[in-house]
Amino acid sequence: MGRVLVIGAGGVSTVAVKKMAMNADVFSDIMLASRTKSKCDKIAGDIKNMAVQTAQVDADNVSELIRLFESFKPEIVVNLALPYQDLSVMEACLAYGVSYLDTANYEPLDEAKYEYSWQWAYKDRYEKAQLTAILGCGFDPGVTNVFTAYAANHYFDEINYLDIVDCNGGDHHKAFATNFNPEINIREITQKGRYFENGQWIETEPLSVCKYLHYPEVGGRESYLLYHEELESLVKNFPTIKRARFWMTFGQEYLTHLRVIRNIGMASIKPILYKGMEIVPIQFLKEVLPDPGTLGENYTGETSIGCRISGKHLGQERNCYIYNNCSHEEAYKETGAQAVSYTTGVPAMIGAMMFLKGCWNKPGVWNVEQFDPEPFMDELNKQGLPWHVFHNLDLEL
Repeated sequence: MGRVLVIGAGGVSTVAVKKMAMNADVFSDIMLASRTKSKCDKIAGDIKNMAVQTAQVDADNVSELIRLFESFKPEIVVNLALPYQDLSVMEACLAYGVSYLDTANYEPLDEAKYEYSWQWAYKDRYEKAQLTAILGCGFDPGVTNVFTAYAANHYFDEINYLDIVDCNGGDHHKAFATNFNPEINIREITQKGRYFENGQWIETEPLSVCKYLHYPEVGGRESYLLYHEELESLVKNFPTIKRARFWMTFGQEYLTHLRVIRNIGMASIKPILYKGMEIVPIQFLKEVLPDPGTLGENYTGETSIGCRISGKHLGQERNCYIYNNCSHEEAYKETGAQAVSYTTGVPAMIGAMMFLKGCWNKPGVWNVEQFDPEPFMDELNKQGLPWHVFHNLDLEL
Protein backbone atom coordinates (compact mmCIF):
# COMPACT_ATOMS: atom_id res chain seq x y z
CA MET A 1 0.00 0.00 0.00
CA GLY A 2 2.61 2.58 1.01
CA ARG A 3 6.28 3.50 1.12
CA VAL A 4 7.69 4.52 4.50
CA LEU A 5 11.13 5.79 5.43
CA VAL A 6 12.15 5.43 9.08
CA ILE A 7 15.00 7.54 10.49
CA GLY A 8 16.87 6.23 13.54
CA ALA A 9 18.11 2.77 14.49
CA GLY A 10 17.59 2.45 18.24
CA GLY A 11 15.21 0.29 20.24
CA VAL A 12 12.08 2.18 19.16
CA SER A 13 13.04 1.89 15.49
CA THR A 14 13.71 -1.82 15.97
CA VAL A 15 10.13 -2.30 17.15
CA ALA A 16 8.52 0.07 14.63
CA VAL A 17 10.23 -1.44 11.58
CA LYS A 18 9.61 -5.04 12.65
CA LYS A 19 5.94 -4.27 13.29
CA MET A 20 5.68 -2.53 9.91
CA ALA A 21 7.03 -5.67 8.28
CA MET A 22 4.36 -7.68 10.15
CA ASN A 23 1.80 -5.42 8.44
CA ALA A 24 3.22 -5.70 4.92
CA ASP A 25 -0.23 -5.22 3.40
CA VAL A 26 0.01 -1.60 4.57
CA PHE A 27 3.78 -1.07 4.47
CA SER A 28 4.73 -2.43 1.07
CA ASP A 29 8.18 -0.76 0.96
CA ILE A 30 10.31 0.12 3.99
CA MET A 31 13.62 1.93 4.23
CA LEU A 32 15.54 2.35 7.49
CA ALA A 33 18.20 5.07 7.63
CA SER A 34 20.56 6.23 10.35
CA ARG A 35 23.95 7.81 10.87
CA THR A 36 25.33 4.29 11.42
CA LYS A 37 24.18 2.05 8.58
CA SER A 38 25.39 -1.14 10.27
CA LYS A 39 22.72 -0.69 12.95
CA CYS A 40 20.07 -0.47 10.23
CA ASP A 41 21.49 -3.56 8.52
CA LYS A 42 21.25 -5.53 11.77
CA ILE A 43 17.56 -4.65 12.22
CA ALA A 44 16.78 -5.34 8.56
CA GLY A 45 18.59 -8.67 8.76
CA ASP A 46 16.17 -9.91 11.42
CA ILE A 47 13.19 -9.41 9.08
CA LYS A 48 12.56 -12.44 6.87
CA ASN A 49 9.17 -11.86 5.25
CA MET A 50 10.23 -8.83 3.18
CA ALA A 51 13.34 -6.93 2.15
CA VAL A 52 13.94 -3.75 4.14
CA GLN A 53 16.23 -1.26 2.42
CA THR A 54 18.85 0.55 4.51
CA ALA A 55 20.85 3.74 4.08
CA GLN A 56 23.26 6.04 5.89
CA VAL A 57 22.04 9.58 6.58
CA ASP A 58 22.88 12.47 8.87
CA ALA A 59 19.51 13.66 10.21
CA ASP A 60 21.00 17.09 10.97
CA ASN A 61 21.81 17.60 7.28
CA VAL A 62 18.75 18.83 5.36
CA SER A 63 20.29 18.50 1.89
CA GLU A 64 21.44 14.94 2.67
CA LEU A 65 17.94 14.04 3.83
CA ILE A 66 16.41 15.51 0.68
CA ARG A 67 18.71 13.43 -1.53
CA LEU A 68 17.67 10.30 0.36
CA PHE A 69 13.99 11.17 -0.06
CA GLU A 70 14.50 11.77 -3.76
CA SER A 71 16.09 8.35 -4.07
CA PHE A 72 13.50 6.32 -2.11
CA LYS A 73 10.37 8.45 -2.73
CA PRO A 74 8.55 7.78 0.57
CA GLU A 75 4.91 8.66 1.21
CA ILE A 76 5.64 9.33 4.88
CA VAL A 77 8.82 9.83 6.92
CA VAL A 78 8.78 8.41 10.46
CA ASN A 79 11.34 10.33 12.49
CA LEU A 80 12.63 8.17 15.36
CA ALA A 81 15.97 9.98 15.63
CA LEU A 82 16.87 12.38 18.46
CA PRO A 83 14.47 15.23 19.36
CA TYR A 84 17.21 17.73 18.47
CA GLN A 85 16.78 16.65 14.85
CA ASP A 86 13.02 17.17 14.50
CA LEU A 87 13.27 20.54 12.77
CA SER A 88 15.87 19.49 10.23
CA VAL A 89 13.75 16.47 9.28
CA MET A 90 10.61 18.62 9.08
CA GLU A 91 12.45 21.08 6.83
CA ALA A 92 13.62 18.30 4.55
CA CYS A 93 10.11 16.86 4.33
CA LEU A 94 8.76 20.27 3.31
CA ALA A 95 11.48 20.80 0.73
CA TYR A 96 10.93 17.38 -0.87
CA GLY A 97 7.17 17.17 -0.37
CA VAL A 98 6.48 14.24 2.00
CA SER A 99 4.43 13.92 5.17
CA TYR A 100 6.04 13.54 8.59
CA LEU A 101 5.55 11.72 11.92
CA ASP A 102 7.56 11.75 15.15
CA THR A 103 7.28 10.51 18.74
CA ALA A 104 8.84 13.36 20.75
CA ASN A 105 8.78 17.14 20.48
CA TYR A 106 11.76 19.24 19.46
CA GLU A 107 14.22 20.43 22.06
CA PRO A 108 17.38 22.46 21.51
CA LEU A 109 20.66 20.61 21.95
CA ASP A 110 22.03 23.23 24.36
CA GLU A 111 18.93 23.74 26.52
CA ALA A 112 16.60 21.27 28.25
CA LYS A 113 13.43 23.00 27.08
CA TYR A 114 10.41 21.00 25.98
CA GLU A 115 7.69 22.79 24.06
CA TYR A 116 5.79 22.42 20.81
CA SER A 117 6.05 26.04 19.67
CA TRP A 118 8.92 25.36 17.25
CA GLN A 119 6.99 22.60 15.50
CA TRP A 120 3.56 24.23 15.66
CA ALA A 121 5.14 27.15 13.80
CA TYR A 122 5.28 24.91 10.70
CA LYS A 123 1.49 24.58 10.51
CA ASP A 124 0.85 27.13 7.74
CA ARG A 125 3.75 25.87 5.63
CA TYR A 126 2.57 22.25 5.86
CA GLU A 127 -1.01 23.29 5.05
CA LYS A 128 0.13 25.25 2.01
CA ALA A 129 2.22 22.29 0.83
CA GLN A 130 -0.75 19.92 1.40
CA LEU A 131 1.39 17.80 3.72
CA THR A 132 0.54 16.21 7.09
CA ALA A 133 2.80 16.39 10.14
CA ILE A 134 1.79 14.09 13.03
CA LEU A 135 3.50 15.07 16.29
CA GLY A 136 4.12 12.94 19.35
CA CYS A 137 2.92 9.52 18.21
CA GLY A 138 4.63 7.28 20.77
CA PHE A 139 2.97 6.21 24.01
CA ASP A 140 3.40 9.29 26.18
CA PRO A 141 3.04 11.47 24.23
CA GLY A 142 0.88 9.59 21.78
CA VAL A 143 -1.36 6.85 23.13
CA THR A 144 -2.09 8.91 26.25
CA ASN A 145 -3.34 11.73 23.99
CA VAL A 146 -5.52 9.26 22.06
CA PHE A 147 -6.83 7.81 25.34
CA THR A 148 -7.86 11.33 26.37
CA ALA A 149 -9.60 12.00 23.04
CA TYR A 150 -11.37 8.64 23.21
CA ALA A 151 -12.54 9.33 26.76
CA ALA A 152 -13.80 12.76 25.69
CA ASN A 153 -15.81 11.13 22.89
CA HIS A 154 -17.27 8.27 24.92
CA TYR A 155 -17.36 9.06 28.62
CA PHE A 156 -17.43 12.83 29.21
CA ASP A 157 -19.18 15.98 28.10
CA GLU A 158 -16.24 17.84 29.60
CA ILE A 159 -12.90 16.74 31.05
CA ASN A 160 -11.82 18.69 34.13
CA TYR A 161 -8.90 16.80 35.66
CA LEU A 162 -6.27 14.73 33.86
CA ASP A 163 -3.42 12.76 35.43
CA ILE A 164 -1.17 10.74 33.14
CA VAL A 165 0.54 7.95 35.08
CA ASP A 166 3.58 6.05 33.78
CA CYS A 167 4.87 3.05 35.71
CA ASN A 168 7.71 0.77 34.69
CA GLY A 169 7.23 -2.12 37.06
CA GLY A 170 10.02 -4.13 35.41
CA ASP A 171 13.56 -5.07 36.39
CA HIS A 172 16.44 -5.04 33.90
CA HIS A 173 18.87 -6.45 36.50
CA LYS A 174 21.42 -3.66 35.99
CA ALA A 175 22.82 -1.42 38.73
CA PHE A 176 21.76 1.64 36.72
CA ALA A 177 20.38 1.96 33.20
CA THR A 178 17.85 4.10 31.36
CA ASN A 179 15.10 2.56 29.25
CA PHE A 180 15.67 4.87 26.30
CA ASN A 181 18.44 7.19 25.15
CA PRO A 182 20.25 8.09 28.42
CA GLU A 183 20.96 11.65 27.33
CA ILE A 184 17.31 12.37 26.57
CA ASN A 185 16.01 10.45 29.60
CA ILE A 186 18.25 12.16 32.15
CA ARG A 187 17.66 15.62 30.66
CA GLU A 188 13.93 15.01 30.90
CA ILE A 189 13.73 13.94 34.52
CA THR A 190 16.28 16.38 35.96
CA GLN A 191 14.46 19.47 34.69
CA LYS A 192 11.97 21.27 36.91
CA GLY A 193 8.54 19.73 37.23
CA ARG A 194 5.58 21.62 35.81
CA TYR A 195 1.83 21.15 35.78
CA PHE A 196 -1.23 23.05 34.59
CA GLU A 197 -3.87 24.34 36.99
CA ASN A 198 -6.60 26.96 36.60
CA GLY A 199 -5.14 28.46 33.44
CA GLN A 200 -1.51 28.69 34.50
CA TRP A 201 1.64 26.59 34.62
CA ILE A 202 3.08 25.90 38.07
CA GLU A 203 6.74 24.87 38.49
CA THR A 204 8.15 22.50 41.09
CA GLU A 205 11.69 21.50 41.95
CA PRO A 206 12.86 18.33 40.17
CA LEU A 207 11.29 15.16 41.62
CA SER A 208 10.09 17.06 44.70
CA VAL A 209 6.40 16.02 44.52
CA CYS A 210 5.66 12.34 45.12
CA LYS A 211 2.49 10.28 45.55
CA TYR A 212 2.13 6.57 46.22
CA LEU A 213 -0.10 5.21 43.46
CA HIS A 214 -1.36 1.74 42.64
CA TYR A 215 -1.04 0.29 39.14
CA PRO A 216 -3.01 -2.69 37.78
CA GLU A 217 -1.10 -5.99 38.03
CA VAL A 218 1.98 -4.10 39.31
CA GLY A 219 0.95 -2.78 42.71
CA GLY A 220 1.94 0.35 44.60
CA ARG A 221 4.81 2.53 43.44
CA GLU A 222 6.21 5.93 44.40
CA SER A 223 5.25 8.23 41.54
CA TYR A 224 6.90 11.59 40.90
CA LEU A 225 5.47 14.69 39.24
CA LEU A 226 7.35 15.63 36.05
CA TYR A 227 6.70 17.92 33.14
CA HIS A 228 5.84 16.01 29.99
CA GLU A 229 5.17 17.51 26.59
CA GLU A 230 1.70 16.08 25.97
CA LEU A 231 0.31 18.29 28.74
CA GLU A 232 0.94 21.35 26.56
CA SER A 233 -1.16 20.15 23.64
CA LEU A 234 -3.88 18.47 25.71
CA VAL A 235 -4.77 21.58 27.74
CA LYS A 236 -4.87 23.53 24.48
CA ASN A 237 -7.09 21.06 22.66
CA PHE A 238 -9.35 20.27 25.66
CA PRO A 239 -9.94 23.74 27.13
CA THR A 240 -12.29 22.49 29.88
CA ILE A 241 -9.30 20.91 31.65
CA LYS A 242 -8.75 22.64 34.98
CA ARG A 243 -5.68 20.65 36.02
CA ALA A 244 -3.31 18.37 34.11
CA ARG A 245 -0.33 16.54 35.57
CA PHE A 246 2.13 13.80 34.63
CA TRP A 247 3.53 11.19 37.03
CA MET A 248 6.32 8.64 36.56
CA THR A 249 7.60 5.92 38.88
CA PHE A 250 11.22 5.65 40.02
CA GLY A 251 12.83 3.29 42.51
CA GLN A 252 15.04 4.60 45.29
CA GLU A 253 18.15 2.94 43.85
CA TYR A 254 17.59 4.71 40.53
CA LEU A 255 17.08 8.05 42.28
CA THR A 256 20.26 7.56 44.33
CA HIS A 257 22.30 6.97 41.18
CA LEU A 258 20.63 9.96 39.54
CA ARG A 259 21.41 12.18 42.54
CA VAL A 260 25.09 11.23 42.38
CA ILE A 261 25.20 11.82 38.61
CA ARG A 262 23.75 15.30 39.10
CA ASN A 263 25.94 16.15 42.12
CA ILE A 264 29.19 15.30 40.32
CA GLY A 265 28.18 17.25 37.20
CA MET A 266 27.71 14.30 34.84
CA ALA A 267 24.15 15.39 33.97
CA SER A 268 25.40 18.73 32.64
CA ILE A 269 24.69 19.70 29.01
CA LYS A 270 27.34 22.44 29.04
CA PRO A 271 30.56 21.60 27.16
CA ILE A 272 33.80 21.28 29.15
CA LEU A 273 37.41 20.97 28.07
CA TYR A 274 39.04 17.60 28.64
CA LYS A 275 42.68 17.21 27.53
CA GLY A 276 42.20 19.99 25.02
CA MET A 277 39.02 18.47 23.63
CA GLU A 278 35.49 19.80 24.17
CA ILE A 279 33.05 17.21 25.52
CA VAL A 280 29.53 17.36 26.99
CA PRO A 281 29.37 15.41 30.29
CA ILE A 282 25.93 13.90 29.70
CA GLN A 283 26.95 12.75 26.22
CA PHE A 284 30.03 11.07 27.67
CA LEU A 285 27.86 9.45 30.34
CA LYS A 286 25.59 8.07 27.62
CA GLU A 287 28.54 6.20 26.10
CA VAL A 288 29.44 4.40 29.33
CA LEU A 289 25.91 3.46 30.42
CA PRO A 290 24.21 0.29 29.12
CA ASP A 291 22.65 0.63 25.68
CA PRO A 292 18.86 0.57 26.22
CA GLY A 293 18.57 -1.64 23.15
CA THR A 294 20.46 -4.42 24.96
CA LEU A 295 18.25 -4.55 28.06
CA GLY A 296 15.41 -6.65 26.66
CA GLU A 297 16.84 -10.15 27.01
CA ASN A 298 16.86 -10.23 30.81
CA TYR A 299 14.03 -7.76 31.47
CA THR A 300 11.18 -9.03 33.64
CA GLY A 301 7.91 -7.44 34.72
CA GLU A 302 5.70 -4.99 32.88
CA THR A 303 4.87 -1.37 32.22
CA SER A 304 1.54 0.22 33.12
CA ILE A 305 0.72 3.56 31.50
CA GLY A 306 -2.57 5.37 31.34
CA CYS A 307 -4.82 8.35 32.01
CA ARG A 308 -6.83 8.99 35.15
CA ILE A 309 -9.57 11.39 34.11
CA SER A 310 -12.37 13.19 35.97
CA GLY A 311 -15.13 15.32 34.52
CA LYS A 312 -18.85 15.58 33.87
CA HIS A 313 -21.35 13.63 31.82
CA LEU A 314 -25.00 14.74 31.66
CA GLY A 315 -24.31 17.06 34.57
CA GLN A 316 -22.98 14.26 36.79
CA GLU A 317 -19.44 13.91 38.12
CA ARG A 318 -17.66 10.79 36.89
CA ASN A 319 -14.17 9.43 36.32
CA CYS A 320 -12.32 6.75 34.41
CA TYR A 321 -8.89 5.15 34.29
CA ILE A 322 -7.88 4.01 30.81
CA TYR A 323 -4.57 2.19 30.53
CA ASN A 324 -2.34 -0.43 28.92
CA ASN A 325 0.00 -2.93 30.56
CA CYS A 326 2.85 -4.33 28.49
CA SER A 327 5.09 -7.27 29.41
CA HIS A 328 8.83 -6.86 28.91
CA GLU A 329 9.18 -10.60 28.27
CA GLU A 330 6.44 -10.69 25.64
CA ALA A 331 7.79 -7.58 23.92
CA TYR A 332 11.21 -9.19 23.72
CA LYS A 333 9.84 -12.46 22.35
CA GLU A 334 8.06 -10.64 19.54
CA THR A 335 10.55 -7.93 18.59
CA GLY A 336 13.80 -8.41 20.53
CA ALA A 337 13.19 -5.18 22.45
CA GLN A 338 12.00 -4.33 25.96
CA ALA A 339 8.53 -2.94 26.71
CA VAL A 340 9.54 0.74 26.88
CA SER A 341 10.77 0.56 23.28
CA TYR A 342 7.76 -1.56 22.33
CA THR A 343 5.21 0.88 23.76
CA THR A 344 6.76 3.68 21.72
CA GLY A 345 7.52 1.81 18.50
CA VAL A 346 4.12 0.17 18.07
CA PRO A 347 2.17 3.47 18.27
CA ALA A 348 4.60 5.06 15.79
CA MET A 349 3.83 2.22 13.38
CA ILE A 350 0.08 2.60 13.97
CA GLY A 351 0.28 6.35 13.36
CA ALA A 352 2.00 5.78 10.02
CA MET A 353 -0.64 3.16 9.25
CA MET A 354 -3.39 5.68 10.02
CA PHE A 355 -1.81 8.09 7.55
CA LEU A 356 -1.38 5.54 4.77
CA LYS A 357 -4.96 4.30 5.19
CA GLY A 358 -6.25 7.87 4.94
CA CYS A 359 -7.62 7.95 8.51
CA TRP A 360 -5.14 10.57 9.75
CA ASN A 361 -4.38 12.54 6.65
CA LYS A 362 -5.08 16.26 6.60
CA PRO A 363 -2.75 19.14 5.69
CA GLY A 364 -1.09 20.92 8.58
CA VAL A 365 0.73 20.13 11.83
CA TRP A 366 -1.28 18.14 14.36
CA ASN A 367 -1.00 16.46 17.72
CA VAL A 368 -2.56 13.02 17.74
CA GLU A 369 -5.57 13.94 19.90
CA GLN A 370 -6.73 16.14 17.01
CA PHE A 371 -7.42 13.06 14.86
CA ASP A 372 -10.19 10.46 15.12
CA PRO A 373 -9.15 8.14 18.00
CA GLU A 374 -11.41 5.23 17.00
CA PRO A 375 -9.29 3.47 14.32
CA PHE A 376 -6.11 3.98 16.36
CA MET A 377 -7.73 2.46 19.46
CA ASP A 378 -8.86 -0.53 17.39
CA GLU A 379 -5.33 -1.10 16.12
CA LEU A 380 -3.84 -0.94 19.62
CA ASN A 381 -5.87 -4.04 20.47
CA LYS A 382 -4.75 -5.80 17.28
CA GLN A 383 -1.06 -4.83 17.39
CA GLY A 384 -0.04 -5.92 20.89
CA LEU A 385 -1.06 -3.01 23.15
CA PRO A 386 -4.56 -3.89 24.39
CA TRP A 387 -6.21 -1.23 26.52
CA HIS A 388 -8.59 -1.45 29.46
CA VAL A 389 -10.83 1.01 31.28
CA PHE A 390 -12.21 1.26 34.83
CA HIS A 391 -15.04 3.64 35.71
CA ASN A 392 -15.88 5.58 38.87
CA LEU A 393 -13.15 4.40 41.20
CA ASP A 394 -10.72 6.05 43.60
CA LEU A 395 -8.18 7.68 41.27
CA GLU A 396 -5.84 8.40 44.25
CA LEU A 397 -5.09 11.89 42.88
